[in-house]
Amino acid sequence: MLTIHAADEVRYDWDGAALKDGAVVVEGGRLAAVGAQADLRDRFPTARVRTWAGVLGPARVHDGPLPAAPSPRERVHEVLKRGATAVLERYADSPGLRTAAERNDVAVLRGTAGTPALVEAGRADLAVFDETGACIATVCAGRLVHRRT
Repeated sequence: MLTIHAADEVRYDWDGAALKDGAVVVEGGRLAAVGAQADLRDRFPTARVRTWAGVLGPARVHDGPLPAAPSPRERVHEVLKRGATAVLERYADSPGLRTAAERNDVAVLRGTAGTPALVEAGRADLAVFDETGACIATVCAGRLVHRRT
């Protein structure tokens, strides 16, 4: 199923310029397109549309110990609630955390965090943040895994 995630602004990466009234198209676990909302709605008229008030960009890499929580699953969910869809291997340091990450499609990265970016045909990992920097929504491998209500 195709889903368009539209936002007030879209950033291909967090250091670059913002695209006003932008959107991304997600097909399965991949980004099918990134661009202006109007253009993408015309190109993909049958897609479901989710509209977010905020800035949409690549999901973060959680670069530190996973937040404290009662279970590994809840620790991974805390990362997702912060707009991250990847953790560094050195912090997923138990079989329970690695299993919880795998079950939620959270990437476990070796080495350093790198710089996430929205890339067509790349994995659909994205997050939306409000004006205070709080995460509104997180999409991990194409699935909406967190939405602030």
